[in-house]
Amino acid sequence: MTMIEIAKLAKQASFELAQFGNVQKNQALFAIADALEQRTEEILAVNAKDIDYAKSQGISEAIIDRLLLTPERIRGIANDVRNVASLADPVGQVIDGGVLDSGLKIERQRVPLGVILTIYEARPNVTIDVASLCLKTGNSVILRGGKETKFTNAILVEVVQSALEQAGLPKLAVQAVTDPDRALLLELLKLDQYIDMVIPRGGAGLHQFCKENSTIPVIVGGIGVCHLYVEASADLERSLNVIANAKTQRPSTCNTLETLLVDKAIADQFLPKLAEHLCKLKVTLHSDDFSEDLQKNPQIQPLEQAKLRQEWLSLDLSVVVVDGIQQAIEHIRTYGSQHSEGILTSNYALARQFVQQVDAAAVYINASTRFTDGAQFGLGAEVAVSTQKLHARGPMGLEALTTYKWVCEGDYLTRS
Repeated sequence: MTMIEIAKLAKQASFELAQFGNVQKNQALFAIADALEQRTEEILAVNAKDIDYAKSQGISEAIIDRLLLTPERIRGIANDVRNVASLADPVGQVIDGGVLDSGLKIERQRVPLGVILTIYEARPNVTIDVASLCLKTGNSVILRGGKETKFTNAILVEVVQSALEQAGLPKLAVQAVTDPDRALLLELLKLDQYIDMVIPRGGAGLHQFCKENSTIPVIVGGIGVCHLYVEASADLERSLNVIANAKTQRPSTCNTLETLLVDKAIADQFLPKLAEHLCKLKVTLHSDDFSEDLQKNPQIQPLEQAKLRQEWLSLDLSVVVVDGIQQAIEHIRTYGSQHSEGILTSNYALARQFVQQVDAAAVYINASTRFTDGAQFGLGAEVAVSTQKLHARGPMGLEALTTYKWVCEGDYLTRS
């Protein structure tokens, strides 16, 4: 099929899907979850082809980790789908309303957006996350994964479409474009007659490409140059565990810590402890602020200023000493991506100052940045993390995939 044919079918499917209630949509979601688990071995065999291709292309270990599926990860994805089914359906929800002086009864009611185009790279979990959230909210979705996920995406979409048929929902509410030709993507990005929103999930280059070439609204996000600031009053021993979690739990994700800011007042005391703790965890530290002796450690490398604007997505961490909270905030304003920022402190006033002055989708006090996630926020599996300010910000769950319409009712009412 051509791109315009795919988009037309998605639009028609969105009209059909919007007529189904929560019970039928949940039946489809449970069928998807069950099928994922039942076909685990088949999915893993296909995923292995993508892994082999990625390795042959010299793709980084961080990207391969995103691409890799395991029995545990498939179970986790299936459980995320079940969790989405358990959540309240926002479609039809009345946001607010009342009766005006004119006698007109007016309500704002949540409705599906329509057709979502999601463009992503080596993240097969996104295929199911996005499909399940879109189905729950009555949206059709066109999935365009990278060439390194071609085989995995194909089987996952087959699983979803079979479940939709089984539940009596339109099969083409979920479609995939597996051809990696960028010209096809350019064509999709111009189909604003049929597609209502574009959600890219990938590197900065992908986001910029979509912004520059799309005639459809684009949700920008997913680039996480995340910081933690260790303020002078912080509990240093407990801070080490938060820093380690934020950096090492899963370093290839967008909510991973990439730059640690350390207050000058505690630097001499804290930096040796930091080096000892993180080097044991195989983290390479990039900094010019360690002592001469520590700088001889092969796991401590000079800091490259350009790296402060980039995601490491690996067991690497930039470390910068700052002279107080204002300099920390200025650093974040200069180098941050408005994703997730945090402060470790025992000073409540400084914590509130940090929250008020740092511009980010999520701001943390004494907690790991790894919590910026739809499931962790109680939203279910997320469709993306938005770092922009219009429509949605932060992890995008069900409500972020709806818009609203004004429903107005009168008794043959006319305007005076």
